[in-house]
Amino acid sequence: MNMYAIIMAGGSGTRFWPASREYLPKQFLRITGEQTMLEETIGRLGQLVSGDRVRVVVGRRHAEVTRRLVAGTSAGVLVEPVGRNTAACIGLAALHLRRLEPGALMIVLPADHYIANQEAFVGTLRQAAEEARGGAIVTLGIAPTRPETGYGYIEVATGSGEASCLRVERFVEKPDYETALGYLKSRRFLWNSGIFLFTAEAILAEIDAHLPELAQGLAEIDRAIDGEAYEEVLERVYGQLPSVSIDYGIIEKTSRSLLVFRADFGWSDVGSWQALHELKRSECDAAGNLLPANALAEESRDNLVYSQSGRRVALLGVEGLVVVDTDDVLLVAGLDRSQDVRRFAGREWPARPEPARPENEK
Repeated sequence: MNMYAIIMAGGSGTRFWPASREYLPKQFLRITGEQTMLEETIGRLGQLVSGDRVRVVVGRRHAEVTRRLVAGTSAGVLVEPVGRNTAACIGLAALHLRRLEPGALMIVLPADHYIANQEAFVGTLRQAAEEARGGAIVTLGIAPTRPETGYGYIEVATGSGEASCLRVERFVEKPDYETALGYLKSRRFLWNSGIFLFTAEAILAEIDAHLPELAQGLAEIDRAIDGEAYEEVLERVYGQLPSVSIDYGIIEKTSRSLLVFRADFGWSDVGSWQALHELKRSECDAAGNLLPANALAEESRDNLVYSQSGRRVALLGVEGLVVVDTDDVLLVAGLDRSQDVRRFAGREWPARPEPARPENEK
């Protein structure tokens, strides 16, 4: 049973606005290193699966940029006509993998996460894969370090102790602060990383059992996969599929063996400019400023500057700011308010006024 990697590369581009936009979400930006986050994700899988067993699932709007980024690899691209959340995305990928190899083992992971320790990442996935080959649904959980309210959580069964492979008791939605604090103190909860392992047959069977409307649509697409009508059927059917996450639609309802591996490989979903500042703390200057080479800071502390425009950015006497300079937008915000930049995403901006002409110009 060969292993395949399914990289989910959809996204709306709101949390890293204005560098990230709907037409170019953060997975297509060089946020955490010299490569885009999608390229980093493909690269770290190289020790685990061969390039021809990597599939990137992406929306039509981002298909061209995705193909350019994977052009130097043997990874394939699966295009969704529209985004219908992760259950449909994974179901579509499972249909294609089942045609290639019945019983194919799938690792499903987002395109825009950061992993510090690749060796530990690969080692954990290899262990998890052995459990998934037997028909279990397996996920990776991250030991929480703070009462985070922006993540879903996984409660492990009592008596699990500090074992690496744990039985899942339940998945829980994003909690309020007091609930998250209780989770942290109990030591029985892990952050949900959004990384899953299962066979294509197993997940399609779960979709049949728990999401019959989705299963019916996927079956129609499946009948057309090898024919000339595939694109027409995909276009017609896909937009009508229910939009539901794999967590809510399947994982929280399954009666299969459900396991979680406690992961320790320096994971972050890099969910905001503030999260990036914390992640790259070791690269900050002595005053805690994270700056590109063409930025200056005097008497300033704990700021982040990200520039796409090439202009030099100078800070004087400021603290705790995020400054993002793009060709058409300059963002200046409190670093601790960086989660709120999504308020601006999708907003219609007035057209730039034409520069005034001198009175004597004809």
